[in-house]
Amino acid sequence: MTSLDLRHRAADGPCGFHGVAMARITLLDGGMGQELIARSGSDPGALWATRVMLDHPGLVRRVHGDYFAAGASLATTNTYNILHDRLSPHGLDHLYHALHLRALAEVHEARAAAGRGLIAGSMGPLGESYRPDLTPPVEVSARLYAEKAQILAPHVDLILIETISSLDLARGALKGARSTDRPVWLSISVQDRDGTRLRSGEPLAALADVLAETPADAVLANCSMPEAMAAALTCLQSLGLPFGAYANGFSEITPHTHGTDAPAYVARRDLTPEAYAAFALDWVGQGATLIGGCCEVGPAHIRYLHDQLLAKGHQVV
Repeated sequence: MTSLDLRHRAADGPCGFHGVAMARITLLDGGMGQELIARSGSDPGALWATRVMLDHPGLVRRVHGDYFAAGASLATTNTYNILHDRLSPHGLDHLYHALHLRALAEVHEARAAAGRGLIAGSMGPLGESYRPDLTPPVEVSARLYAEKAQILAPHVDLILIETISSLDLARGALKGARSTDRPVWLSISVQDRDGTRLRSGEPLAALADVLAETPADAVLANCSMPEAMAAALTCLQSLGLPFGAYANGFSEITPHTHGTDAPAYVARRDLTPEAYAAFALDWVGQGATLIGGCCEVGPAHIRYLHDQLLAKGHQVV
């Protein structure tokens, strides 16, 4: 198994790392939900990736396998959307624990076949993705995330908190994740036009206060446009932790603040594997060592990025 060695290197300049000939990169996988929808040939509705596990057993394992074959160092469990607030409206909350175990079985089967790799236990945002206005009170989210983290922890190498759009949701998620003994990575989602701000509008710099209350082992930005990531990484670098990014392949997400639905989004046509790798290599130039892809970034993107990292003299670990 790949070693979980994420020691941070010191910056030699005020805005990033300069003159680094080689970096040790943990290459995350790409998006799962959109990949599953594309492969299943059906629209599973609000439960998307979760519904696919019930209707198409083994498909999640195959996607994990394709990311490992593409060179990914890490597989992210298909548990992002397994949340009580997603399952209950569809009468499936009684499967909460069983769905986690199904997702875990599929990722472990893929890792066994690959013979290597880390497993990150994914915890997505409560309320809805990109909807910071639906953030519950910290004490509520901490309890819900602790329940989820404790199911995942015995079966994963680390807990990955994903697509967090507000400071209070970060607080609750970190408190919940820290109820286990696993390393915790916190990944936030920033505004597509201003990578220095969370989708809530709160400054990303304020994350330092949250981490002072409940530490993380690494910080990342995800599920925002790749164009927003350079500014986000400049802020994350200042936190003194291993850091990185995995952007989405959506056009700009326009939030709304009514109902409980996610904002509408459209897949981009211009974000080829070559274009995505160019963004990601720039992030490595800023000192990022945790690199991957989110929604609409698939195995072809990860394979090309893997090859480009090696071609530039970096090491994928």
